[in-house]
Amino acid sequence: MSISPRRQSVGVNVGGVMVGGGAPIVVQSMTNTDTADIEATVRQVAQLWRAGSEIVRITVDRDEAAAAVPHIRDRLAARGITVPIVGDFHYIGHKLLTDHPAAAEALAKYRINPGNVGFKAKRDTQFATLIELAMKYDKPVRIGVNWGSLDEELLTRLMDENSASATPVSAAAVQREAIIQSALLSAQRAEELGLARDHIILSTKVSDVQHLIAVYQDLAARCDYALHLGLTEAGMGSKGIVASSAAMGILLQQGIGDTIRVSLTPEPGGDRTQEVRVAQQLLQTMGFRQFLPVVAACPGCGRTTSQTFQVLAKEIQDHLSASMPEWKERYPGVESLSVAVMGCIVNGPGESKHANIGISLPGTGETPAAPVFVDGQKVATLRGADVAEQFKVMVADYIEKRFGTAQKTAAE
Repeated sequence: MSISPRRQSVGVNVGGVMVGGGAPIVVQSMTNTDTADIEATVRQVAQLWRAGSEIVRITVDRDEAAAAVPHIRDRLAARGITVPIVGDFHYIGHKLLTDHPAAAEALAKYRINPGNVGFKAKRDTQFATLIELAMKYDKPVRIGVNWGSLDEELLTRLMDENSASATPVSAAAVQREAIIQSALLSAQRAEELGLARDHIILSTKVSDVQHLIAVYQDLAARCDYALHLGLTEAGMGSKGIVASSAAMGILLQQGIGDTIRVSLTPEPGGDRTQEVRVAQQLLQTMGFRQFLPVVAACPGCGRTTSQTFQVLAKEIQDHLSASMPEWKERYPGVESLSVAVMGCIVNGPGESKHANIGISLPGTGETPAAPVFVDGQKVATLRGADVAEQFKVMVADYIEKRFGTAQKTAAE
């Protein structure tokens, strides 16, 4: 099955990062610190940015958090980090942005949930205030609908209409329609208030894979707004990774989606940057973007009772990942590098030839020699107890020769 052409959407400039309009699919993430804790939030935003997050969202839930926003922006800038910061608003966003104009100016985008921007008679007024502030400070907004906080009045009305219909549909279908209508009606209202289409991004998040696919397919067919993809409450560990990848992978294959977030529940004390790496790997393995050099390694079998290839593959992968922030500056194009670390003679030489640089380590009972291939040609055979160190030196030399030269040529 081939990849469908990207859905045409209106591009939105989020603090210098283009979302939609044919731009590369953007990776974003969200902090889980108390935003009022300026140092902790700066530290985590910096970690997410270094991991490759191109937009970072923070919670702005009370006065102390709003007051911290400009300080967070300034401290990041002092470190040379200019990643766009998005404010996540619920319930009192209209008041916080009004009372804290410095925060309204410092944020690159406002995230508004129409299901809890206000209730009953206050909803329209408070939503209008948020849109007017977005226009005042020239900020785009993401109108993000979540099925866990869906507009109950809209859902009840659609359920009643469905019950009275001669051809009623399932409750799940009605709920999906309510999610879509909530997003589209809110976007329409924002435009009526004067917000330009190129300042609007939509999202319609649910936590069920099949429902997410269905709701975004329908939404994509009914508008040309830029779309933010994400499976809400995806879960922890492999469950969250698999569910998010399955849902968003199908939508991306169909050309749907302009920016993505993988919403993983971290292990206690776990690394928040995992969600960034998973998002990057999803886009990279599907061929949409290139973020990191690829390390191909065999899964191992009875021929590879030694763990040498596993250790070397991990060391190479970790080294490449840790080095990328610096290498992006020193070696333009290094993210396209492919490395192979194979464990025996069966597929080792063939896979190594397909990589930019690859090594075929000896399997159980094989001659203790490791041929190395560079751009398809055998260039050396490594032997001895320090084969791993020898190969890492060869990888570093290859990067310097290939990508260092590219940098020098570009400078000339």
